[in-house]
Amino acid sequence: METDADDAMDHLFEIAEQVMLDDFLEGSDPGLAVASERQITPSLIVYGQDAKCSVLTQERARTLAKNLHIRLKGLGGTEDGVIGAMAGLGLAYLKCDGRYLQKGIVRSILDSCTVERLFEAGVDEVCSLDGTQYTTGTVYFRPGKSPRFCPVCGRTVVFVKQEKDRLVDDKRD
Repeated sequence: METDADDAMDHLFEIAEQVMLDDFLEGSDPGLAVASERQITPSLIVYGQDAKCSVLTQERARTLAKNLHIRLKGLGGTEDGVIGAMAGLGLAYLKCDGRYLQKGIVRSILDSCTVERLFEAGVDEVCSLDGTQYTTGTVYFRPGKSPRFCPVCGRTVVFVKQEKDRLVDDKRD
């Protein structure tokens, strides 16, 4: 969202909170964090990277949110979701981690499609983890599942691997 205005950020937080509360599963620990670009600092980015390889605490997440004036709230369970919510902010900012839930019309593709169709649907690159790039061919996905597409340095990438004579989608962390 293109705004740093506090009232817009508050409104965004309220909407996201309501959507999450309406849709979360009992027993889960959802957390919500909303920040403006100016609040994404090196310490928040490092926090996100740390969360991928070590166990962090709610206290650290809440302290970081307080110091950076980031809106943060646990929405259920033990409220451990605040840890991941804060980590997600730092990791998403780099545009080089995680997976997209939706971009273009990529999620409408199920089972298999050509590399060219992936490009038309919003994917920027199809490649293997060893660096081989593909511009033609058919990619096969898990039955009934859409491609697992990832942000990598601001580009939307589908990772594939060669299995016999086929390209199949490959999972990235």
